[in-house]
Amino acid sequence: MSIRQRRAVATAVLATSVTVLSACGSGSTASNGASADTFKGKPTGTLNAWAFDNADDVGKARLDYAKGQLGGLDIKLDQTAFDAQKFTTRIASGNVPDVVQMNSQFVATYAAQGLITPVDQCLSTHSVTATDHWYPQVVDDVKYDGKIWAVPQFYQPPAIILNKRVMDAAGVTAADIDTSKPEALIAAAKKMTKASGGNPTTMGFNPVPTGQPGLWLLAFGGKLIGDQGKPALDDPKNAQALTFLKQLVDAQGGWAKIKSFTDSFDVFGDKNQFVKDQVGAEVDAQWYVNVLTPYVKQVDISAVPLKDSSGQPVTAASGTAFVIPAGAKNPAAACAWMLDLTSDAGWMAAGAARAATLKAKPGAINTGLFTGSPSADKSIRSTYVKPSGNAGFDQTINTYYSILPTGKSFGSSPAGQQIQTEITNAIASALLGEKSPADALKAAQDASMQAYTKVVK
Repeated sequence: MSIRQRRAVATAVLATSVTVLSACGSGSTASNGASADTFKGKPTGTLNAWAFDNADDVGKARLDYAKGQLGGLDIKLDQTAFDAQKFTTRIASGNVPDVVQMNSQFVATYAAQGLITPVDQCLSTHSVTATDHWYPQVVDDVKYDGKIWAVPQFYQPPAIILNKRVMDAAGVTAADIDTSKPEALIAAAKKMTKASGGNPTTMGFNPVPTGQPGLWLLAFGGKLIGDQGKPALDDPKNAQALTFLKQLVDAQGGWAKIKSFTDSFDVFGDKNQFVKDQVGAEVDAQWYVNVLTPYVKQVDISAVPLKDSSGQPVTAASGTAFVIPAGAKNPAAACAWMLDLTSDAGWMAAGAARAATLKAKPGAINTGLFTGSPSADKSIRSTYVKPSGNAGFDQTINTYYSILPTGKSFGSSPAGQQIQTEITNAIASALLGEKSPADALKAAQDASMQAYTKVVK
């Protein structure tokens, strides 16, 4: 999604949700929580779910598993992508789904406005302890005001994928790609960078700064969100992160040229940036390893974690989650359905489906699923993730598994959507030299606070 699109979505949801809030009132019964009785008993009737647009083999297997567990329940799926304005409009009109899938960063926005129901009683009714079943940092993404507002799914942490061909040619080693040593990292990136006619042909190190903006703030000890969900974009350590990113991109030709170059990458295709040696190293979420597996004979990769200033591995929690809207007609069914979808058994069904899909593709590599649940991750890994015969891919897969416990939550805020938009804008502005890092962050903080104070009086 472009910066302009992100801004439009954020503006639309704020305008619409403020109207809905005035109609519903933040003190409505649904926003204050549901009793345990709400979620008891065998789910019956019809469940209207807005989720799973373009479901793949993993999604379909989980849907089939949940349907089998909830025999007799009529499950109707709206399999379109989540849309912020559509969500608030549906609630205002009374056309309320029973369960909705959305980005975890959106959850607190709707929780603060009373548009969704906390799920603490849902979990306790089904004997699910959140921090036992999911990684604590994943739970923190959907907590607000002392309550849990969503059931998480997926946690695909970012790390750094290394292109060993480019690195070897430049005399750069994996030890040189160390984010805890900014000056050495910039020097390594510069050694790997190539240009023709003043334009980059190989980017030494692609930090993907506007694609996963909060990650770099966490790596430098900064933060997006402070106490009570208040925006914290003007944290001094955030300015350190942006200063580093500016130095890094300037050493490789400047952001304008780099952005034009990286936008041309065939990211999902046969001529992707690792096949074509257009990057020496790149920050990627775990799912991108799956994209590279068909090209195992055409790439030479390994991976290292990002590190904080003390040299410890660090990554970011993120993903999607299921919520129960205020006014849902069948919350008991919604609760049972989303817990079955994210249960260990549900994920193992998905693991079996993925293994069957890969079996039909000779030489395919199983990279795991990265579910958000430690127990499910462990079971899927031990059952289905086997040595591939390619040492680089195996090391890359192991690196992603090793950083799962090191993830940090971005936090949750009623202004979560606006914060994501504003930090992306701030980074782009700072990298282009339009504003200093401090000034860009101040502007982002001011805009985020305006969104925050519209909701939190």
